[in-house]
Amino acid sequence: MTYRNPPTTPRKSATFDDYTLSEIRRAAATGIYDIRGAGAKRKLPHFDDLLVLGASISRYPLEGYRERCDTSVVLGSRHAKKPIELKIPITIAGMSFGSLSGPAKEALGRGATLSGTSTTTGDGGMTEEERGHSKTLVYQYLPSRYGMNPRDLRRADAIEIVIGQGAKPGGGGMLLGQKISDRVAEMRTLPKGIDQRSASRHPDWTGPDDLEIKILELREITDWEKPIYVKVGGARPYYDTALAVKAGADVVVIDGMQGGTAATQEVFIENVGQPTLACIRPAVQALQDLGMHRKVQLIISGGIRNGADVAKALALGVDAVSIGTAALVALGDNDPRWEAEFNELGTTAGAYDDWHEGRDPAGITTQDPELMKRLDPIAAGRRLANYLKVMTLEAQTIARACGKNSLHNLEPEDLVALTIEAAAMAGVPLAGTNWIPGKNGF
Repeated sequence: MTYRNPPTTPRKSATFDDYTLSEIRRAAATGIYDIRGAGAKRKLPHFDDLLVLGASISRYPLEGYRERCDTSVVLGSRHAKKPIELKIPITIAGMSFGSLSGPAKEALGRGATLSGTSTTTGDGGMTEEERGHSKTLVYQYLPSRYGMNPRDLRRADAIEIVIGQGAKPGGGGMLLGQKISDRVAEMRTLPKGIDQRSASRHPDWTGPDDLEIKILELREITDWEKPIYVKVGGARPYYDTALAVKAGADVVVIDGMQGGTAATQEVFIENVGQPTLACIRPAVQALQDLGMHRKVQLIISGGIRNGADVAKALALGVDAVSIGTAALVALGDNDPRWEAEFNELGTTAGAYDDWHEGRDPAGITTQDPELMKRLDPIAAGRRLANYLKVMTLEAQTIARACGKNSLHNLEPEDLVALTIEAAAMAGVPLAGTNWIPGKNGF
């Protein structure tokens, strides 16, 4: 009788996993790099790696139904004659008309207005739907200058100079030809149906000294009324924040690599930039070192999903957060009820691979007239407002549990980390210890 050794169970490589193998095969077959939307999908240290320390004997909690917890925030108080006053510290990030449909931009404006917060134009200019339904609208000033004109700069409530984006710091924008409709082409002065790539840097300045001149130019155009934001992708947050402050910014916006994009190279999204969590403390430190913390406001974005994320970000020292992907989900993006149509596109609801295709079944990331009809901007705006309300209530619940009567009274002392990486990035102790990795050289 022949004895046979039992077979070894086949084991797949962690380095060459199924996705990596499929990408190698796709690249070999096409000779073209992969393009998709959304942000980094790899697992990164994030707010889930932090825990909040509620009150007990050493701290006194507030009663949720009787004691007030303030959520308001003022943005742009450094130089602007008319700083922005918001009811909640959660804003809507810049997402362009072109990337998004007209009804989607209208819905974002409606939802933000119902919630007492701001929304942002994005690349490609200001639409009448967006301006008409947004009580507070931030106008993005991007390297492309698509749709930019002095009239709309003056119609805005604030101006955001975009130097970088979290999903692609150092990279330009991308809008594929299938989304360049007649209206988008007219607004951007582009030929219809031709792929558009935005510049990766502004055409008329090359450094922080030039940025100071540009900020002064925008202040002159708007009679010093509008707050000037500077937005950067999360790469070198300490130095970028310091230079933005030196150049005269009223508000600094930092977008971590979990931040989304309409379309860019997969290799860019997954390998360039830093996690949102890693960007906050260096930016706050820069403001503190300059004596400008709370005088220049800090907004963080990239992967903000719920009230716990909001509370933790504010505890680390930011003044407000901004949401993009989550806002689109609230409108109805990637809803499972469209699963069959997502399957026809070669993807699945929740994968966020389709934003650049222009065939979004939900009518949000498309310029197709028939698909756009599927989105009711009034109903979608109410859904967004409901979501923002829940996020705010969640953040208030956490703040009260820490004994704070304002979200902005949360502080790093209210946090601990579950992992060494998160402790080092956030500058808070590892849970169960008083050790902050990297502090004092340890």
